[in-house]
Amino acid sequence: MLIEFFQLLREQGVKTTITEWLDLLEALKQRVIFADVDEFYYLSRMILVKDESLYDRFDRAFAQYVERVAATDVADKIPKEWLENALKRELSEQDKARIKQLGSLEELLKTFQERLREQQERHQGGSKWIGTGGTSPFGAYGYHPGGIRIGQHGNRNRSAAKVWDKREFADLDDDARLEQRGFQIALRNLRQFARTGAATELDMDATLTATARQGGLLDLQWQPERHNAIKILLLLDVGGSMDDHIYQVEQLFTALKGEFRHLELYYFHNCPYEGLWRSNRRRRTEQIPTEQVIQTYGEDYKLIFVGDATMGPYEIAYPGGSVEHWNQEPGQVWLQRLLRKFPKAVWLNPQPQAHWRYYPSVGMIQEILSERMQPLTLSGLQQAIEVIK
Repeated sequence: MLIEFFQLLREQGVKTTITEWLDLLEALKQRVIFADVDEFYYLSRMILVKDESLYDRFDRAFAQYVERVAATDVADKIPKEWLENALKRELSEQDKARIKQLGSLEELLKTFQERLREQQERHQGGSKWIGTGGTSPFGAYGYHPGGIRIGQHGNRNRSAAKVWDKREFADLDDDARLEQRGFQIALRNLRQFARTGAATELDMDATLTATARQGGLLDLQWQPERHNAIKILLLLDVGGSMDDHIYQVEQLFTALKGEFRHLELYYFHNCPYEGLWRSNRRRRTEQIPTEQVIQTYGEDYKLIFVGDATMGPYEIAYPGGSVEHWNQEPGQVWLQRLLRKFPKAVWLNPQPQAHWRYYPSVGMIQEILSERMQPLTLSGLQQAIEVIK
């Protein structure tokens, strides 16, 4: 049956190796866990999955595997000699005498196998089903003078199915739409820590060294707080077709704001022109010249465009192409100026990549950015990070 689990993982795209699979089998052989589906879920995920983005795929494979196992008639698959040998080891002479009073050992095993076929869920208390408590001949933590003790550790009410059926890691799938948590995980790769500013954080290593030099007299040493030194210039497309992607873009912005101390945000519509703005409420009255933005920030800033690139081709290629005002210069001219100043640049597109080919404007933006457009998925964001590192 475990071979089938391995095959399901591979079908779902979980890149499990034979070595990892053998490690799981060895852990089971050594009884790291035993007869507990919750523990098997966490143990197998820990050993077989090395990338958080594959957790959701693992959950899907695990759910399929457990459903198939649940549909299997386990009664016929338990060799009779296993039960007989186990009972002979467990039962005392007094227990054997009680069993003879209630019926033969063969009759008890036959009834047990019938219960396995009939029972479909966990049972507690009572006198018939396999379970805990009660007076059934089969189970644990109850009483029956001539029964079979079937024990287990922990409470099966905390079914692992409640973990994998929730699919709490769905937003971490490589090709799924991302939530804030998925963005945060992906953005971890775009970190470059530095310590600047006032020394306000305790330096434990330096404190121990200084204290030792003082013969045990406490000598506190302080250091500047560590923060992510990467600088991001974020240009967000707003309005029009981007209204369909507001939630996802908000999640991205929240994740960026939490990860990067140096984050500068400006808005544009469809394509950047001669003016950008910081507040959408004041976009008409408080625009900031794009040239000023270019001059304000250094080349060490990473430039990230976010937009679906869905517009008329004339909005990119011609003067006066903007749908909101008369632009003296084409949008592509401003894109090229931004790229010359900030060579580490990428365009994130929240629109499904399969739809890109239906919009000529997407291809035009791709060409201007030298194919540096990526979908707003986990895999796309990871590739974008490699581009701007």
